[in-house]
Amino acid sequence: MAAKLVECVPNFSEGRDARVVDAIASAIASGARVAVLDCHRDTDHNRAVITFVAAPEAAVEAAVRGVAMAVERIDLSRHTGVHPRIGAADVVPFVPLENMTLHDCAALAHQAGAEIWRRLRVPVYFYEAAALRPEWRNLADLRRSSAPRQPDAGGPAPHPTAGATAVGARNFLIAYNINLATGDLDLARRIARRIRAFPSVKALGFYLESRKLAQVSMNLVDFERTPVEEVYAAVEEAAASAGVAVAESELIGMVPRRAYEMAPRFYERCANFRPGLILENRLPA
Repeated sequence: MAAKLVECVPNFSEGRDARVVDAIASAIASGARVAVLDCHRDTDHNRAVITFVAAPEAAVEAAVRGVAMAVERIDLSRHTGVHPRIGAADVVPFVPLENMTLHDCAALAHQAGAEIWRRLRVPVYFYEAAALRPEWRNLADLRRSSAPRQPDAGGPAPHPTAGATAVGARNFLIAYNINLATGDLDLARRIARRIRAFPSVKALGFYLESRKLAQVSMNLVDFERTPVEEVYAAVEEAAASAGVAVAESELIGMVPRRAYEMAPRFYERCANFRPGLILENRLPA
């Protein structure tokens, strides 16, 4: 029978203390049949994105170990950062990689969510392909909701220091930021609203205190439907119309080879690009 492999890309609400992020990554990697491929920290977002791959059963345990370390080491009541968040372990998405389907990954998400509540008493919401309620399918809708809501697992009250966790299943997405050569947050937000009109694009505008720059932060949830270079060009054009240049762009996490091959020059001009960020380049090892 062909081997199965799943990618998991948990986001944690800590990007400033490298010791905490390293402890989380080590906890994830401590089991058999698990490989941590990338760890991206951002001090302004105060957020870390860890990419690991594993056999399906090992992926669930690895994700729960990472959440457990985040619960132990992160106090959300003291957290500051520009990125929206609902928990110390904010989102835990499972992505089908080899001989896996979205349905399979949704089942893994449900297993992981049940264990997170059972072991750690952190309430869980399921999103994207793992959603149990249509109103929580879109993660952005879950974040925006201010109405009282019953978690899918556990609760109703959030964990006193770790908040809640969103666990889901999705296909590959491309996460990247474009930093503008200005501190104008209003401009970044206007551009983000403009590019959200593109299909399969999610975007927010932030101000980066450490760099004194405004940023358009994006997720492309279907890179084949909306090409990344098309979105970049729209941001560049909107900024230029306000007399502002693009300072730099950066990838968050990893990209599948198919996405790179569709627009190699786009990725190569990202400030942090390296061949090791192409997912398949790391899988043989």
